[in-house]
Amino acid sequence: MDLPTRLAQRFRSTRTWIALGVLAPFGMLALSGMMLLDLRSDAWDKAEQTSKNLLQVIESDIARNVEIIDLSLQAVADNLKAPGVAQAAPELRQLVLFDRATTARDLGVLLVLGEGGDIVAEAAAWPPRKGNYADREYYQVHRDRAGLGLHVGRPVVSRLTGERMMNFSRRIDKPDGSFGGVVVGTIKLAYFNRLFERLGLGQGGAINLYRADGTRIMRHPFVDADIGANIADAPTFRRFVGAPSGAFTGTSVRDGVERYYAFTRVGDLPLVLNVALATDDIEAGWRAKAVVVGAVLLLLCGLTATLSLLFGRELRRRAAMQAELARLSVTDALTGLANRRRFDEVFETAWASARRTGKPLSLLMVDADHFKRLNDRYGHAVGDAVLRGLAGCLAASVHRPDDLVARVGGEEFVLLLPDTDEDGAARVAAKVHEAVASLSVAAAGIGPGAVTVSVGLASGAGRGGAEAGALYQAADAALYAAKDGGRNQTRCAPAADDGGRPAALRLVHA
Repeated sequence: MDLPTRLAQRFRSTRTWIALGVLAPFGMLALSGMMLLDLRSDAWDKAEQTSKNLLQVIESDIARNVEIIDLSLQAVADNLKAPGVAQAAPELRQLVLFDRATTARDLGVLLVLGEGGDIVAEAAAWPPRKGNYADREYYQVHRDRAGLGLHVGRPVVSRLTGERMMNFSRRIDKPDGSFGGVVVGTIKLAYFNRLFERLGLGQGGAINLYRADGTRIMRHPFVDADIGANIADAPTFRRFVGAPSGAFTGTSVRDGVERYYAFTRVGDLPLVLNVALATDDIEAGWRAKAVVVGAVLLLLCGLTATLSLLFGRELRRRAAMQAELARLSVTDALTGLANRRRFDEVFETAWASARRTGKPLSLLMVDADHFKRLNDRYGHAVGDAVLRGLAGCLAASVHRPDDLVARVGGEEFVLLLPDTDEDGAARVAAKVHEAVASLSVAAAGIGPGAVTVSVGLASGAGRGGAEAGALYQAADAALYAAKDGGRNQTRCAPAADDGGRPAALRLVHA
């Protein structure tokens, strides 16, 4: 007994299904565990993707606004070098200096400081307000270092507006390259707060913006004492400045909460932005699902064990019914031969095989002669007996496993003969006539020779793009020719001649 057969018998065993019913809960536990791990992984993947998307949006917005401020600073510095600006009237000089300076809701002040730190020009007012900023970090940095470029300062409280600001500045050089002052622009920290608070990060989530030296510029949720604090020595910040971007899980030095940190540099600026999601928030949804899945799993395990016992008992009965239904769906109820549905399926497969291999395929269409007359004279019961007898004669005429005998109509039968040429099919037709000649129905007084059949024969190899229906039609035409030619004979449908016209149907048995 081969392995597939042994396996089929084993799976039809009630004991097998009882054993499976006992083992199935363990499989369900393992599968559910894997599913829960996948759900946890999905939660972390979602958190990672959310963090990356938020970083990209925030970083892009901040970089764009800083670029706008820097362009304004450069424009002012360039305009100061324009010929005649220093000698122009104050109002005209104001227009020339700040003609490309931008204004927006969250932009603060835009000032030009002289070499001594006094305000010499202001974008928002003329004459400029009074003030000296020689004590500011950005002034001292530019005074002491030439060629610094854009400087990002620490957050400060504006002396002009009283608001918290973040400042950006550039040095102004005299024609000889010496220090000539500073142009400084600011952006309100309220801008960062509004930008961050629109993002829902969960109860323990946070967003931070730092300078590269560890100075915190803004944090959400906002706490005033956090602004300006320096965390350069914190393990988390050392990881922030160790790479242009990345992600890791760590514990905050501020509140001791474990978070998933995603961070990036803001463009080419000395700014570090991070989005931090609390690990408890990330896994909160997963834990709720795990509780539900666990409860459902316990219920299902109990049901599985119970149902498997019932299922094992009913398996054989159901399998037997299914097998019988499958057999009946392709079997002719009267003769026990294959029915039209089965013939169509096998015919299409055999034709495709013939087209692929080039081997011949033959088809015999068999029809009982004067069957209606016989049926009217002796009754349907005798007619049915004759049809059953014909089915036995046809089945006895072929012996190969791939040959198919089917009933396709009332008294019409077909014999499908794969890998059989015209001569071979003619020999089978001769056997059919020989077998039918000995058919008798003693109860009705029908003796041998009283029942005859007409046969239409067609052969082909599936070449030339022909369809299976062409072979069937050729055999059908040959059958009608046999009927018209006097019945009790076989006519062969030859292939078309070179001109594409079918040759005359040939008598091969009479």
